[in-house]
Amino acid sequence: MVTTPTVTQDAGQSIGSYTNGCVSGATTLPLEGIGYQVMRLSRQRFYGHSTLIGFIRQLGQTAAEQQLGTLLIGDLGQPRGGPTLNGHRSHQTGLDVDIWFLLSEQADRRLLSANERETWSATSVVDLPADRVNYRQWSQTHAKMLEIAARQPEVDRIFVHPAIKLELCNRKTASSAEWLRKIRPWWKHDDHFHVRLKCPAHNPHCEPQEPLPAGDGCDASLAWWFSAEAKTPSKNIPQAPPPLPALCEQLLKE
Repeated sequence: MVTTPTVTQDAGQSIGSYTNGCVSGATTLPLEGIGYQVMRLSRQRFYGHSTLIGFIRQLGQTAAEQQLGTLLIGDLGQPRGGPTLNGHRSHQTGLDVDIWFLLSEQADRRLLSANERETWSATSVVDLPADRVNYRQWSQTHAKMLEIAARQPEVDRIFVHPAIKLELCNRKTASSAEWLRKIRPWWKHDDHFHVRLKCPAHNPHCEPQEPLPAGDGCDASLAWWFSAEAKTPSKNIPQAPPPLPALCEQLLKE
């Protein structure tokens, strides 16, 4: 298993697609900073493209300035990206990060211990049987943080549980469309939100995801997520992943 990033003279290169790629010259996210602390340190998934590291640090700074609480950061990616043995199909190009919905007053007051970072669990903010947010856990602070993150120009999309998207749609305003369209419903994602950045400039081997559809996403496409079809487990036979790009094969063997 590769345990160190490659050394490069530039700001890093994302290669391939989010679900089939790697990252050259990844940057290590400091394990704590203004407004954030990294969780699950044993997983060693606190590496990413320099653009992602800058995004997380700036988001933490904003959270601190606006007194929104301390961000608990889950997985970014491995030192050189690529597929993980467990936990994710994406997070391969250094442009994805999971951020917990848990807002801890303890984390606001002090650094969490290594044991706490390893044993605490992210808290679901969704009443799963009812398919709606759980107002005992969900707050407008969560909504504000999602808005702040989605408004950043480098953000491509943010994945959340469909019930969270519905909650945001039910409370949207005339100015919400420009950021709300980036909030995309996806299975699970009830205890964290998954931020995906756009391919950075001057990264010619980075493959962007398809463009977002027009509109704010508060339409029939959202209603589908609450249908029986959406809740029926897929019977498709899992397909073997495609070969990694040649650049990644080389990078991960060095």
